[in-house]
Amino acid sequence: MSGRAATAKPTGATGSGRQARHVLADAREPSDAALLAGVARGRSDAFTVLVRRYERRFYTIARRMLGRDADAEDAVQLAFLHVLTRADGYDATWKGSTWLYRVLTNVCIDAWRKRRLEEPEESSESVRAPSVTFGGRRVSATAAAERLDVQTALAKLPTEARVILLCCYVGGLSYREIARIRGISVNTVKTQLGRAKRLMRRHLEEEKA
Repeated sequence: MSGRAATAKPTGATGSGRQARHVLADAREPSDAALLAGVARGRSDAFTVLVRRYERRFYTIARRMLGRDADAEDAVQLAFLHVLTRADGYDATWKGSTWLYRVLTNVCIDAWRKRRLEEPEESSESVRAPSVTFGGRRVSATAAAERLDVQTALAKLPTEARVILLCCYVGGLSYREIARIRGISVNTVKTQLGRAKRLMRRHLEEEKA
């Protein structure tokens, strides 16, 4: 009987150990909202974690929206600067990621509009120019051409449709999150997304023709 009791005790201890490890894991992965609260209090470590968590996703969306590596890098840096300086304005009723993507998309839209004013006759050749490097990585000529086709098609989309398409398929945001980011209804998100997909298909077919 005492042997059974002795056997049961280590089992309980093991369960406690798993629970402790789970708590520690949670402590190592603070939520976006908690990190934003930390940034608002001046914690540089919280900001560093946010940057590491979102820099790749931010860059992917910015690159697709703006079409140029340099412009995307500038947009990401400016977006994180806004996060750093405006975190105290974060509304905790928002999901942290939703607020962060709103900051990024607003920066990208502003950059796109500014560029169109400064370069109203920008040559499409600058978008189509052959290249085999994307985001610092070398890819095959075929893959480069396919990416250029997609980027060219994206550049032809209306700004709002492009933002919604990228938030959905690159950012992985829900219709409700996108609606909140853009200040529109869920039905409008669905309508814009459907329009964006139809236009993308048409533009890609034109590129291949």
